[in-house]
Amino acid sequence: MSHVTFFLLYVNLSTGAEPLYGTDSRQSGRCRRFSVTACSVHFVRTKSQLNRVPESGACAVVVRGMCGRTACTLAPDEVSRACVYRDRRGHRRQPRWKDGDREKYRPSYNKSPQSMSPVLVSQRHFDESAPADECVLASMRWGLIPSWFKENDPSKMQYSTSNCRSENILQKKSYKDPLLKGQRCVILADGFYEWQKLEKNKQPFFIYFPQTRTPDQDPEDHQTKSVEGAPPEWTGWKLLTMAGLFDCWTPPDGGEALYSYSIITVNASPNLQSIHNRMPAVLDGEEEVRRWLDFGKVKSLDAMSLLQSKNILTFHPVSSVVNNSRNNNPECLQPLDLNSKKEPRPTASSRMMTSWLSSGSPSKSKEAGVSERKEDGKAKKKRESSGTLQQWLQKKARTK
Repeated sequence: MSHVTFFLLYVNLSTGAEPLYGTDSRQSGRCRRFSVTACSVHFVRTKSQLNRVPESGACAVVVRGMCGRTACTLAPDEVSRACVYRDRRGHRRQPRWKDGDREKYRPSYNKSPQSMSPVLVSQRHFDESAPADECVLASMRWGLIPSWFKENDPSKMQYSTSNCRSENILQKKSYKDPLLKGQRCVILADGFYEWQKLEKNKQPFFIYFPQTRTPDQDPEDHQTKSVEGAPPEWTGWKLLTMAGLFDCWTPPDGGEALYSYSIITVNASPNLQSIHNRMPAVLDGEEEVRRWLDFGKVKSLDAMSLLQSKNILTFHPVSSVVNNSRNNNPECLQPLDLNSKKEPRPTASSRMMTSWLSSGSPSKSKEAGVSERKEDGKAKKKRESSGTLQQWLQKKARTK
């Protein structure tokens, strides 16, 4: 995943090194050539911070980040039902939300770093008497704040922790400490966005698990009939499960503890390499999710073997409306035909989407501020013949 909102950085400059090209924002976005030897890098978050950079010997440059947008449109109860898991004994269980966290989560078509996302973790992190294989849902801030961070304001972090490379986990204290403490989590999402760099611009894609349908699916509540004593099996949208690390930070001057996470990334799978050279470390199936979370049984170094590039995801191009994180509506997910810029024909990997999403909760469209639309007969006929995801998006707009 890539973050299309570029970060501004400033670096100390000197001469005699190999040239590096960057953008000095003081020059109204014009590019100039400058050279760098050793440099110290800091995030510039505001114009006032940029103005404090010395006019001589420093320059603001633009760099492209990785893994910067996701979508998670399920309502809180749906997230819980979609996360039914099997414990060590093979019993199906439905995770509950951690106290107070259900209200912190907001469905969104366009989540960016610093937003709150649904995360699956071991209950033992919050209750020492709980079995390590018992899971709970929590709302955590995207962008890990280390427990040892000394500032009172998390925004004063001078480097990005939205992602951590699997190759560097044991080399960086911010990630090594949580890993060795067993603070592993699974980030949940419908999918993530990635931007393919083209000759003149960038094309966004939405990337997700291929969706399948079971014969006994109930289109009204997206679940099969429950086995006595066990929660029903979810047969709706299969959430993407990404491996991550989390930490708990408390402001030095006191205050509420903040839980935050970082998504672990690996080299891109063959089918995604044309879009980006990195991808999230995807956990495929209940067993991999259980092993990643069960820090009581699966030690950290053994769990790292799960961090592999997996050629199992599917994708489709979407509109550049997703480029702006303030745009939070179904258009962000809408399939796009790159040739005609109109809705494409359905593909085998996405045909299942309408069967359950078309009857989903209208709470998602309300969260995203979707406005009601009217359709005439021609538009309705076109909708019925379009791809499954497209049908769902239009259904959301009408059910506000």
